[in-house]
Amino acid sequence: MRYSRQNKILELISTYEVETQEKLASLLKDSGFDVTQATISRDIKELQLIKVLSSTGKYKYALGNSIETPISDRFIKIFKETIRSVAYSHNLIIIKTLSGCANAAGEAIDSLNFPHVVGSIAGDNTLMIVVDDLENVPILVEKFTELLA
Repeated sequence: MRYSRQNKILELISTYEVETQEKLASLLKDSGFDVTQATISRDIKELQLIKVLSSTGKYKYALGNSIETPISDRFIKIFKETIRSVAYSHNLIIIKTLSGCANAAGEAIDSLNFPHVVGSIAGDNTLMIVVDDLENVPILVEKFTELLA
């Protein structure tokens, strides 16, 4: 549930100009997440969100980078804790995740800049990764499997 909620937070702050925790709570409740202010505060801290100046001149939440925990470490942790299985067919890799976590897993893969990944498409619990060439699929599957270990 936490990763699903945090994934939704990342989606919301990239879609809307979220200026306050109250606005974030409201958007989350509209999305079916019953949250408290304490939960939102904890999520903001874990996601390392910062406030940045928006194009309208107001401050909004955005994803920040922390020196203490590199973003890649956070994405590896998300990947490890949400992936259920990895399979492939031709130049496509299909990753099954916990419910509501495919977007987070896709963001992790995109952010880790794996070579040969053309792009990814995420549903609720399934992530499809397009690989540039059939011969590179086993290499990526092995890397993903190693991350899960």
